[in-house]
Amino acid sequence: MKAVLLAAGAGERLMPITATRPKHLIKVGGKPILQFCLEAVQKAGITDAIIVTHYMGDAIRSYFGDGEQLGLKLTYVEQKAIQGTGNAAEVAEPYVDGDFVLIYGDLLFGQDTVKQILSQFKKGKTAAVMGVVPVDTPESYGIIEQDAEGKVKRTVEKPAPGKAPSNLANAGVYVFSKEVFDKIKQTKASIRGEWELTDAITMLAEEGKTVLSSQISKDDWFDVGRPWDLLDANNWALKRMDHKVLGTVEQGAHLIGPVTVAEFARVRSGAYIEGPVFIDEEADVGPNCYVRSGTSIGKKVRVGNGCEIKNSIIMDGTHAGHLSYVGDSILGEKCNLGAGTIMANLRFDDGQIKMMVKDQLVNTGRRKLGAVFGDYVKTGIKSLFMPGVKVGANSWVGANFMVERDLPANTIALLKQNSEIKEKKN
Repeated sequence: MKAVLLAAGAGERLMPITATRPKHLIKVGGKPILQFCLEAVQKAGITDAIIVTHYMGDAIRSYFGDGEQLGLKLTYVEQKAIQGTGNAAEVAEPYVDGDFVLIYGDLLFGQDTVKQILSQFKKGKTAAVMGVVPVDTPESYGIIEQDAEGKVKRTVEKPAPGKAPSNLANAGVYVFSKEVFDKIKQTKASIRGEWELTDAITMLAEEGKTVLSSQISKDDWFDVGRPWDLLDANNWALKRMDHKVLGTVEQGAHLIGPVTVAEFARVRSGAYIEGPVFIDEEADVGPNCYVRSGTSIGKKVRVGNGCEIKNSIIMDGTHAGHLSYVGDSILGEKCNLGAGTIMANLRFDDGQIKMMVKDQLVNTGRRKLGAVFGDYVKTGIKSLFMPGVKVGANSWVGANFMVERDLPANTIALLKQNSEIKEKKN
């Protein structure tokens, strides 16, 4: 049996992080999101996988290569345009020779999830088994409707509040027989001009084919859709990893709880680190800094004297040299923070923080949320970022400037001030 992983989408809601990388390569807990999916496939005993790409597909190919390091044989196929999950699955048909696993490659789920759903599929004559997960807000998901025998009848996309047929959401992990491809060909485009895989599943059910659900624990599944979801996803990954100290930890540094220090990383004296925390290869942390739980520090990151990093993702090559605070924030690659840079993460009125997502102001539901930086952002000394702001890639923010609203990519923000310089009289 083979696996098909859908990794074509652009992840527009995750901008500016996805301006320079596909969503599937965003690292949480030191690993790309797609890698978690591939590892679950391999753990289920599957060795051949087809990855469907489109947006920055070359980056995905370059990162995973032939899959040998993961114990997999990887094949790549391109979806020519983003035309829905049904169309994405269909382009993989020539590479599939029988029953197959299909996974949305931008989800996180427990490593035994694929094995669980595959086991149920093999028990009887079924056309499909789809993973489902209980959710608190059904109106935000595709929700399944089942009959009295527990067979799936259809999926209702984002039902109106109070109108959901259940609280079980489509988890994006399936096992199919090849007959699903015939149904995909019979589906019609949605109003968005996309062909949906769930429509094909509904057709199977309407023809009397057996479509079953397999429930996944709510704690073992995570949908990464918006920037702040990455912080929760990072915590999810950190709590499930096997932490090891392989790099150098100087005398006088304190590691409290589960902390990974990768090879060639260095934690200097006076650093105080509260796990779960991940510190990647060649990172340099300290002296005399405070790294709080829920933080992932990427390769060759520098966190220097007097800095405090809390519940944040700091990507490869970024420098926070001294006297800065980074709270509940995401910093892209190769950013540089001037001394005294502050990322505020709490509103003065203690209210929930809002963030712009695809030109709409969205309530994040979070009481604490800092800034989101794209790659190559530079800040001047004592620059200040208000809760929930985003800064596009390759932007510069000058000394003492307070960022109250999002800044687009390739922007220079400078503070102009009135000053008077005159001769001192004795």
